[in-house]
Amino acid sequence: MKITRRRLLGTAVLAAPALLLARNSFAAGATLKAAIVMPGPITDHGWSQSGYEAMKVAGEKLGIETAYSEKVAQPDHVEILSDYARRGFTHVIGHGGEFQDAIDRVAARFTETRFIVTNGLHAKDNVSTADFYFSQPAYLLGFLGGRISKTGKVGLIQAQKFKFTNDTLAGFEAGFKAARPDGEVFATWTGDWDDVAKGKEAALNQISQGADIIWPTMDSATQGSLQAVREKRVKAFGLYYDAITKWPDIMLQSSILDVKALIVSLLTMAKTEGLTGKNYKYDVNQADVVRLGTFGPDIAPSVVAEVETLVSKIKSGELVIEPV
Repeated sequence: MKITRRRLLGTAVLAAPALLLARNSFAAGATLKAAIVMPGPITDHGWSQSGYEAMKVAGEKLGIETAYSEKVAQPDHVEILSDYARRGFTHVIGHGGEFQDAIDRVAARFTETRFIVTNGLHAKDNVSTADFYFSQPAYLLGFLGGRISKTGKVGLIQAQKFKFTNDTLAGFEAGFKAARPDGEVFATWTGDWDDVAKGKEAALNQISQGADIIWPTMDSATQGSLQAVREKRVKAFGLYYDAITKWPDIMLQSSILDVKALIVSLLTMAKTEGLTGKNYKYDVNQADVVRLGTFGPDIAPSVVAEVETLVSKIKSGELVIEPV
């Protein structure tokens, strides 16, 4: 996600099993045409790429027509969202909380279209929101960091302050302090989701202060942070996917917030039962969407067991990680 990005490069159709001119409708059982509008490029190795891939999967799995727009700057939100509604797309996704204001405006004009805001702030009428219980996996990674950090110092790098980034920081700090009350969490806001150099600089700064575990949570800028981690021979946490598959030498664990699974789940519900004007929140009880990844091979079995116990307690409700 990002507040300002490069202008729209183009609009593309991902899959088109059938083109219909029928009246637009978002009722259950109606023919779906779904589009997603994304703030970043479909090659960002993060938020926007996951949204793009989700639409490909949904098109194939559900047999629906899907389309996407990438690199959509905030001034263009209303125009692009409206265009999809005019073209008869029954479900239009604004991929990120920064689309909320534009969708609220557009939804009032196109009442026969179901709009969805991922990481949205409020839902009503023909606007649905969907997000993750960010503080749960963040707590688990924080606890793990507290247990295995040698210096007692860890770092979280984020781009901008939103509710979901604030929830992530709060959960991470709470988990870390539960395991290491005397430890320290460095929080850095880079102001940019894609600037690789800024991501690397932020990580190097935290490492210079003694952090031996870094959790970068941007989009393309994350690659810069992980490069710094590798160069300085410290460790890292991943986000969105099981990052140990790409960074096996530095990765300890990942918070898998499966954007693809979330969007596919939403569109499946849209097709089978219909969506309503409410928030659809996914937590660790929906393990296909929210879960931890693979533990690094050097993590002691006793620490793995502790984390797995915490997961069970969160699922049962015995341990509640409050969002901000």
